Amino acid sequence: MSELSTALHDLAGADPGAADELLALMHRVHLNRGGVLFTQGDPGASMYVVASGSLKVTRSASRDRPTMLAVLGPGDVLGEMSLLDATDRDATVTAVAPTVLLELSRARFDEELGRRPDLVRALLGHLARRLRTSNDTVSDLVFSDVPARVARMVLRLGERFGVPNADGAVVVEHQLTQSELAQLVGSARETVNKALARFASEGLIDVQQRVITIRDQERLRAFAS
Repeated sequence: MSELSTALHDLAGADPGAADELLALMHRVHLNRGGVLFTQGDPGASMYVVASGSLKVTRSASRDRPTMLAVLGPGDVLGEMSLLDATDRDATVTAVAPTVLLELSRARFDEELGRRPDLVRALLGHLARRLRTSNDTVSDLVFSDVPARVARMVLRLGERFGVPNADGAVVVEHQLTQSELAQLVGSARETVNKALARFASEGLIDVQQRVITIRDQERLRAFAS
């Protein structure tokens, strides 16, 4: 099952028929690299599922530079809170590669509530899983050292965007700057670069501009644990 199919089944409560019905309610949105899906402060009126490509989620406080919170790829869901309330977007979402999304408007979702209340239960279950993931991220920032967080970040990017090559390594074209990688880890750019250089010197990874090649996943997982 593809990541997109998995996401739709997850939202539909693992009912294949409901997943097909949900897909029929959605329409495609295309973004070029650098295209903005929505901006922090915009009214929230739709949920999206990433069909292909990748996006970055950034947020800024007053007078502060934007901070990157996450990188999203195929199968990821975003903006789902807008189906439950009418609050404004709390982050900006920008494509870092050509991206296709499926959009479900709040108006269409509301039309289905009377006929398919199970969609609401499935959405609430999805939100609960998102909350647990957020709790794990906070714990990671509090209790893990920077090398461990960098190792986890590289492994997560590999799972989301990695492509095996002929040598058995995993090539990750993440398309992120060094500063954005540091923001994902929650540390200074210099500290994150030092950890990446350490992993490279030990043969775990190769680092190029906006590309990381994972050479030894098992040893990298040992750093991440």
